[in-house]
Amino acid sequence: MADRVRVVRGWEWARPERPARREVVAAVPEQDQARPPLLFVPGFGHGAWAFAEHWLGHAAGRGFPSYALSLRGHGGSEPAAEATLRSYAHDVVQAAASLPRQAVLVGHGAGARVVTHALARYPARAAVLVAPVLGGWGTLGTALRRNPVGTVPAVFGAGLRLNRRQLFSRELPDADARRHVSRLGRAGRRAQWQLLTGRQPEPAVGRPPVLVLGSPDDRVVPPAALTRAARRYASAPLLFPGMGHDLMLDARWREPIDAILDWLEKDPARALG
Repeated sequence: MADRVRVVRGWEWARPERPARREVVAAVPEQDQARPPLLFVPGFGHGAWAFAEHWLGHAAGRGFPSYALSLRGHGGSEPAAEATLRSYAHDVVQAAASLPRQAVLVGHGAGARVVTHALARYPARAAVLVAPVLGGWGTLGTALRRNPVGTVPAVFGAGLRLNRRQLFSRELPDADARRHVSRLGRAGRRAQWQLLTGRQPEPAVGRPPVLVLGSPDDRVVPPAALTRAARRYASAPLLFPGMGHDLMLDARWREPIDAILDWLEKDPARALG
């Protein structure tokens, strides 16, 4: 089927990615409204649980079949200590290609970078980059300034450790924040380095519309980075002041997911299957 085409380069045939068992959590509407599925891709250290907490059920309640993927080595997916950005993008493409309709890819944090690589292989109906961490040395500089204790070990191969102040606003109850932080895992060392030094993504297949959103108060992604990310797609970022990096788990989680669904519904080409 045309809406499930995957683009594969010659060298990828010669060096295929190792298959991995992937966790995919789903929430679907009671009645099929012929809308495209949403595939949520979490950032490093997060799993499908980060979207299953609120966004999956909320999107399904508004008529969108919703799926959340745990990248290999995260959540309930197969362990993979030496995963790369390429293997993460492979996970996204495989999961998207298995869905019944052409999907909308929604990536959060470093998961947004993974989505931009997947877009060069999978013809998504649209894409959403939530608080995107698109990489480069500026990403490391920001992390060192705002979270030196959690970042320095990652420079030497350990896992990046994010803290409550980076991820959430003060509005989120401490008990909820602690519960979410306790579930964080770690990305592969190679993937962490590739986020800083890896090549930029190739152009997206079919040039799908892309929405960039985040918070000007995010302590992981500064406002200038949000603006640069949006400019790549000839747009401006949609901002949610007062929220932390993990918009899908913060106290006002409804605002960004409703904005995403409203954006999809405004254009029948994006919202209808």
